Amino acid sequence: MSKITIIIGAAVLLAGGYYLGKSGQQPATVIKLDSEPKAAFTSSGAEEVASASASVVRSLVTPSSGELIVVRDGESIQDAVAAASPGAVIKVMPGTYKETVYIDKDNITLSGVIEQGRYPVLEGEGLRNDAVLYSGNGVTVENLYITHYKGNGVMGQAGNNFIIRNNYIVDTGVYGIFPQLGKNGIVSHNIVSGIEDAAIYVGMSDNVDVVFNQVFDSVAGIEIENSRHSLVESNFVYNNTGGILAFITPGLPIKSCGDVLIRNNFVVDNNHENFAIPGSLVSNIPAGTGVLVMACDDVVIEGNIITGNNSVGITFTDFSLAGNAANDPDSEPNPNRPKILNNIMQDNGKDPAPAVRAVLAAMLETTGPDIVDTVGMDDGCILNPERFRTIGLGKYTECEFSTTANVASYTLPEPVPARSMEDVDKGKLAYYGVCAGCHAYSSRMIGPPTQIIQALYMDNPEGIAEYAANPVKKREDYPSMPPQSHLDDETRLAAAKFMLKVTK
Repeated sequence: MSKITIIIGAAVLLAGGYYLGKSGQQPATVIKLDSEPKAAFTSSGAEEVASASASVVRSLVTPSSGELIVVRDGESIQDAVAAASPGAVIKVMPGTYKETVYIDKDNITLSGVIEQGRYPVLEGEGLRNDAVLYSGNGVTVENLYITHYKGNGVMGQAGNNFIIRNNYIVDTGVYGIFPQLGKNGIVSHNIVSGIEDAAIYVGMSDNVDVVFNQVFDSVAGIEIENSRHSLVESNFVYNNTGGILAFITPGLPIKSCGDVLIRNNFVVDNNHENFAIPGSLVSNIPAGTGVLVMACDDVVIEGNIITGNNSVGITFTDFSLAGNAANDPDSEPNPNRPKILNNIMQDNGKDPAPAVRAVLAAMLETTGPDIVDTVGMDDGCILNPERFRTIGLGKYTECEFSTTANVASYTLPEPVPARSMEDVDKGKLAYYGVCAGCHAYSSRMIGPPTQIIQALYMDNPEGIAEYAANPVKKREDYPSMPPQSHLDDETRLAAAKFMLKVTK
């Protein structure tokens, strides 16, 4: 059809509408469009984050000294790390490596070599706790196949400027990828499955991009916990119990969560039965949960395709979901200033989990909503609310912006120095970066609450330090603790002393 024909047709339709209107017919509904575009999104966090992110697209690179070490099948990756100088690139050839790798040096690149589809495989055999642990700054872990570990696939312990990409991580116990207390990092293009807590878990970290990952068959797909300035974008998240989570765990040293962009993800059919460790926080997630925001502030959920999640598409809630977790007086429990923009939502809530069904029955509802705010926040906003089935959004207003496209990344343009804290000591840093990954003060995580450890050991930090080096499973209702023998005696003892002094 020619442009002239289209124009003439439009003119005829307009004229016909004018005639019908004049002849007494019901006038057409007029929707007034904004005369001016909405304001650009501005990060609710530090100004440096918003301004830097607008001009930088994941430019993080691990510096290299030019040193190259090649590890071949039958050799030890850990021996290569021990021999490496900061800035070394360690290339791991295809083969099977039955070990745990500790990286405590800066600017180390651990890179698998893939030949004709054959990966270097880190094999835990169901015996080892962790595959790769790093505490150095500027560490890259890439191109590895990691499987059958009991604890974690890749875990960061207070390392900044990290890159974790292009890995297969399958059946590694508690967490697949777990950067803890890190700043300025990228988790990208990984495939993670079969995890009993979170496939990708960003804990107490800042300025992290989680992008282009595929996560499935886990309890939680992607978790942003007690973290700030996080971008979760372009991930395929399916067949988990819960798809994408942003929340505060009460009792951790970092008390806040906020400025999280959940954007352009596929969150599909997250209806897997919950097989989390009983009593853990994620054991409370109802099967069929698409996106869950608990007590995390300034979360923007934009442009996602959220479909087929049997309980609910998007949930905003407070600490009431935590169940067995004690409220933390230093953590504000409400999900403040939620923002919902231009998502596609379909077939959510068609077969709610029993716990969700019971709540809906009290509301005389039989199916779950696309979006629910259990608190009923009055500072939230949503675009086009008429598109969705909602509960508790009556006080939401129209958002003042329609896209976050001006924020390309939350990584920073320059590497940040090693993490430092005011009045920091070795014990505090070890507790924050290592111990707090599994132990909150008064609520249960993967390990028992710090309060219980204090009651058991009281004035015996040496006992904690010794146990941490060579732990023995004592309780059936908790998983085995991974040994922390990679920490020197002084650091373990300092962490134990600090643990016994913690009060919240």
